[in-house]
Amino acid sequence: MTLPLSQLPAALRRIVGDAHVLTEGDLTGYEQDWRRRERGRALAVVRPASTGEVAAVVRACAAHGAAIVPQGGNTGLAVGGVPDGSGTQVLLSLRRMDRVRALDGANLTVTAEAGCILQNLQAAAQEAGFLFPLSLAAEGSCTIGGNLATNAGGTQVLRYGNARELCLGVEVVTPQGEVWNGLTGLRKDNTGYDLRDLFIGSEGTLGIITAAAMKLYPLPAAKLTAWAAVPSMQAAVDLLGLAHRHLGAGLTGFEVMGQFALSLVDKHYPQLRVPFLHDPAAAPGRPKQGGAPTGGSEPRTAGSVGAPFFVLLENSDHESEAHARAQFERLLEAALEAGCVSDAVVAESLAQAKGLWHIRESIPLAQAEEGLNIKHDISVPVSRIPAFVAETDALLAREVPGVRLVDFGHLGDGNLHYNVQAPEGADGQAFLREQEDRINTLVFDAVARHAGSISAEHGIGSLKAAKLPHYKSPVALELMRAIKQAVDPQGIMNPGRVLA
Repeated sequence: MTLPLSQLPAALRRIVGDAHVLTEGDLTGYEQDWRRRERGRALAVVRPASTGEVAAVVRACAAHGAAIVPQGGNTGLAVGGVPDGSGTQVLLSLRRMDRVRALDGANLTVTAEAGCILQNLQAAAQEAGFLFPLSLAAEGSCTIGGNLATNAGGTQVLRYGNARELCLGVEVVTPQGEVWNGLTGLRKDNTGYDLRDLFIGSEGTLGIITAAAMKLYPLPAAKLTAWAAVPSMQAAVDLLGLAHRHLGAGLTGFEVMGQFALSLVDKHYPQLRVPFLHDPAAAPGRPKQGGAPTGGSEPRTAGSVGAPFFVLLENSDHESEAHARAQFERLLEAALEAGCVSDAVVAESLAQAKGLWHIRESIPLAQAEEGLNIKHDISVPVSRIPAFVAETDALLAREVPGVRLVDFGHLGDGNLHYNVQAPEGADGQAFLREQEDRINTLVFDAVARHAGSISAEHGIGSLKAAKLPHYKSPVALELMRAIKQAVDPQGIMNPGRVLA
């Protein structure tokens, strides 16, 4: 027998305490998604402090027939972690579960709770002399549970893989309120179905990840960053091939950025001084060998003026900085000779390297400052990205005159953030209302023609749930539905997400 929904908040207070069940006041931070696309209304926001409390909360919700929306740092971009507007869903926040439980140096693993902020996990690993390589723009506020629930990517997927590849085990509360402890930290365990991978990337629709055992790596002896101007997207792909040959496993980052994307950074954050974007004569203070301009340095040559694309490369070396710099120099010399780079600079200090990465990470913020936009987190085989960009750029320019394209992303692993800005001076709200569905279809159809995916690292959430059946194999969808029905027969786990 299902208990009355009205009695659920009181039951939740008995589990986690009155202070951690929120039903009144300003709940915007929980009920509104990061992009402010949707604002829902929760029956209650509940903040458990332990796996046992999470399990008890889930059992209570199941007994009262209430849907549960798990939430980490609420930094998702696919509207997958906020309640709907019904006022009947429980928002389960994992932010209080933020401990690093254990670090095993010999096993190269760290075990952390789901609410642990990614940046804090990185710092804990570094303090112990290790590297936790998952890195993305929201790392100061996103959580490891959310990273795993969406199988987050970031800037070092090229070398270390997505969150899934970095995870050795998870602790999960099932829709029935049972706890599966899979935190073994084993790299080899062939004892049946890999349940870990079932929950990673499921966006909270199959269970709640409460902790995870993650891989660690030795800290590199040196990490160098370079910035290059390239004459075309094909040249960027050619440079990637050269970087693989010259740097091997040392190539840990390879980002591509379109000129318009960087022009928005230059417009809204002029203090960041984007290298090579303008004629150096008009931008005094650009250093000859540094990535972050400082006053008084001489300008570089103007060989890259008008470059349509720029590349940010990272070389992590386990020998020495001198070895890493020599590798970079040989790579860039070969690239200049091959014509796939028109100008390049290597950061001379950690501060300059951080400055270059800050420019790259500021693109989404600058785009938000410019106004509302349509985001596409897509992946295409690297070899087909130049054709995809040329074809889709021309298609959108023809179909939506004046539209502005903000393309950037992780070229090394084939992931582009192919975003569409409204024509200059246009009403952003009206643009989204009138054009979003049409533009999504045009872009997603182009992705499908080039054998790609409509979601590379942000998940499906509710934003793409209705589109997924058009681009996912019917067999795959049927298997996904069967798994959902078997694991969550009540349908209480984040309903309406992934599978519409």
